[in-house]
Amino acid sequence: MTRLFLLALSLVLTALIALAVGTGDFSAAGDWLISRPWGRVTLADLYIGFILSAIVIGCFERRWILRIVWIAPVFVLGNVWTAIWFAWRAPELFRRLAAS
Repeated sequence: MTRLFLLALSLVLTALIALAVGTGDFSAAGDWLISRPWGRVTLADLYIGFILSAIVIGCFERRWILRIVWIAPVFVLGNVWTAIWFAWRAPELFRRLAAS
């Protein structure tokens, strides 16, 4: 059930991104975002979350090639990619957390 929920979140976020790309002006939105204090805070929060996700993935994945494959796209695809990783690894994550 958790895996389906995470995949659903990923699809919802993907749909929102597609809608924004289709109807919005990314350049103007970016200019507005970085010109406002709370916009900068939001971007910092977003990228700190990406870094934290990358750390979790890096600590979890045992093979270096899988670390690269899963971590590199996080900084471009963001939480869509992170949610897919969490959905894929949820059973093992829960097993390891329960064992600790």
